[in-house]
Amino acid sequence: MNITMLGATGRVGSIFIAKTIEDGHTVKALVRYSNKTLHDANSVKSIIGDALNPGDIDQVMTDSNMVFCALSSAGNSTLSKCMPIIIESMKKHHIKRIVTIGTAGILQARYEHDLFRFQSSESRNRSTKATEDHLKAYLLLKESGLDWTVVCPTYLPDGECVGSYRFEKDYLPENGRSISTCDTAEFAYRQLFSDEFLHCRVGLAY
Repeated sequence: MNITMLGATGRVGSIFIAKTIEDGHTVKALVRYSNKTLHDANSVKSIIGDALNPGDIDQVMTDSNMVFCALSSAGNSTLSKCMPIIIESMKKHHIKRIVTIGTAGILQARYEHDLFRFQSSESRNRSTKATEDHLKAYLLLKESGLDWTVVCPTYLPDGECVGSYRFEKDYLPENGRSISTCDTAEFAYRQLFSDEFLHCRVGLAY
């Protein structure tokens, strides 16, 4: 498969890209600066550019079959600003499948069903700016007509793959406290080739 990657040098993206290389897929990654690790992989073509530039997004989408997006919000609205560009380019290049990394805050609250978790008593985060950006991106995907899945991990420390974790459609598994970057990347990778959680958010935790 030919996979477009956005956020390939981040904590989840860098693990994800190693899995794609291991399985023999071809990857085009949009990066902000030259990255030696990506250049050393024969199956990876890195394109230096900006996710907010439609021309750069078009370039990285060309000849791809699917898209993986692990761009972080960082509270600056980057994710919600670039998502319309991503959606438009995918449609232009006839790409249907996209898997993105979200946050547990945009899942439904378990006991206040009309609220998202970040709006409810389930959330302990005082700042919601980054979560609101993820929410805008999710809502754009929801109306896009694409085959999307948003993987929503809870607290995300670096760590090895445990290989055993819980997941639930639209909700965070009860009493979920954390999930490693490695297990998050592994789960997200499998979703690219599965329709189990098509048009769904998926909560992820140990």
